[in-house]
Amino acid sequence: MRRLLLFECCVLWAALAVTASSQTLPVRSDQQVLIELERGWNEAFYRKDVAFIENILADEFVATYEDGSRGDKAHELALIAEFDQQVVSATQDEFTVKVYDDTAVVWFTLNLVGIRQGERAEVTLRFTDVFVLRDGDWQCVSSQSTKVAPG
Repeated sequence: MRRLLLFECCVLWAALAVTASSQTLPVRSDQQVLIELERGWNEAFYRKDVAFIENILADEFVATYEDGSRGDKAHELALIAEFDQQVVSATQDEFTVKVYDDTAVVWFTLNLVGIRQGERAEVTLRFTDVFVLRDGDWQCVSSQSTKVAPG
């Protein structure tokens, strides 16, 4: 009888432990993970955290910038290292994320406020980023930014 009681207590304790651990680890959707990656990428850019961004960008990454020029992963990382403009705020919003198996497209708007030639400047950009899932991690293979006309 004593062994049976001890066994039941062990089973109950194990069940409670499994239930508690499953409740403490929230499951994040791919959409949430991708938005977090985009936000992290934006923050890392202004911190000049090249290592963080290097992990997000696929080796074959290609960016198409708002002026129509293109750059590869090495060019993008160099831009981050060389960035020297004063940014007051950089706010991302209007996220739309579509996941297609191991590929995802992320659209968002970036509102920048900074100081250019001693004057306050505001710029709004729309981004389209394409990610692929590799070994459990999302990597960006393509990014395109378009400047939104003021008004």
